[in-house]
Amino acid sequence: MAIQKHDNLINGQWVAGAHYAPNINPSNIADVIGDYTQADAAQLDAAVKAAQAALPAWSTGNIQARADALDKIGTEILARREELGTLLAREEGKTLPEGIGEVSRAGNIFKFFAGECLRLSGEIVPSVRSGVSVEITREPVGVIGLITPWNFPIAIPAWKTAPALAYGNCVVLKPADLVPGCAWALAEIISRSGIPAGVFNLVMGRGSVIGDPLVNHPGINAISFTGSQGVGNRIAQQCAANLKKVQLEMGGKNPQVILDDADLAQAVELSVQSAFFSTGQRCTAASRLIVTDGIYPKFLGAMKQRMAGLKIGDALGAGIDIGPVSSRAQLEQDLSYVEIGKAEGGLLVAGGERLKLSAEGFYLAPALLTDTTAAMRINREEVFGPVASIIRVKGYEEALREANNTPYGLSSGIATTSLKYASHFKRHSQAGMVMVNLPTAGVDYHVPFGGRKGSSYGSREQGRYAHEFFTTVKTTYIAS
Repeated sequence: MAIQKHDNLINGQWVAGAHYAPNINPSNIADVIGDYTQADAAQLDAAVKAAQAALPAWSTGNIQARADALDKIGTEILARREELGTLLAREEGKTLPEGIGEVSRAGNIFKFFAGECLRLSGEIVPSVRSGVSVEITREPVGVIGLITPWNFPIAIPAWKTAPALAYGNCVVLKPADLVPGCAWALAEIISRSGIPAGVFNLVMGRGSVIGDPLVNHPGINAISFTGSQGVGNRIAQQCAANLKKVQLEMGGKNPQVILDDADLAQAVELSVQSAFFSTGQRCTAASRLIVTDGIYPKFLGAMKQRMAGLKIGDALGAGIDIGPVSSRAQLEQDLSYVEIGKAEGGLLVAGGERLKLSAEGFYLAPALLTDTTAAMRINREEVFGPVASIIRVKGYEEALREANNTPYGLSSGIATTSLKYASHFKRHSQAGMVMVNLPTAGVDYHVPFGGRKGSSYGSREQGRYAHEFFTTVKTTYIAS
């Protein structure tokens, strides 16, 4: 069977780039999902200009038509959740249930923002001057460049694209080069939704080729980026130099605190889910397990037992708990951090080795290291894989200090049956999202998402708070 070729969507037309790159299944590297074209700077420029041309009509057009289009997109995504979830599992390595869950989330996001099209609001306030009234309204920012990562190949493009369109902006989406399939499928659905040509554009390709041209293009009014801290810092500097609005989500080194009074079974399960599910490839994953003395021996034993029972294999397989790492490069990075942790004095007590299964893929046994300290690289740097370390502490006060002892601040969790400690942790955890007796990974689509410190920059994503980034405020004075 011939491998299907997939092109970029520019001004409502499917356009081939200079060449194509294969999309490889990390569960079985012999499985090529499809060939996806690679944009160059000229195609990127054409996409931006198409968005500029479409902006005047779209930004001031009928809001019911806008809502209907977004609702249609969400409806089709949800109707095809199993098909698209299978595609996601094949190209990224999430298990099939996780893939279907992510697709469902993407569909619900479009449904939510379809409603937001009709909930646009403003204010009318009195002026301090007689005979003058004041209107405060929100308007679209303009043409938005969206740069999305590989770990959530449909949910993150959805939660950036849907609010951008809902508030009247036009979009140029550049998905991660590693996982173009879900973004292409989303673009194909959008292309049939009734949204005019040029309002949404897809440009696939390497960041090294089209990333900087997108960020620095004079026709781009704002950039929303999710990815590494290093790239995010560079984008922030480029946007500041060009006075562009910027929104950055840049990962985390999230803590999961386990107190002596925690329910042991619950604490183990939420720790395993936080650290290892989705192969640990979530920015909200808890890679630092901070455990107090009293529960430490029982917790460690129960964790090792639970990890031994995890089923690792092809993401499409029945009953699989954890699929492959997303790429060879990511697998090598994960393995290198296991060695770094051991070299620093950590003790590898479970997993950490590459697995050989029936089909060649990027499989890693989830790794757990003990005897680690906050100063070690394994506890300072984001690994972004199924690698967790335990920091042993004396009590709650030390646990809180260690939880906050990180340059990141995205998500944090605590396992406890004490209302006193739970309430104190909610208030004093230096993170944008706090989980009490829940995994650190796993968030709702209708509420704000984002962190503090090195994890995030700019206004929050998702929910009604998305309007802070995707709109700008206008104040109008009217003489009566």
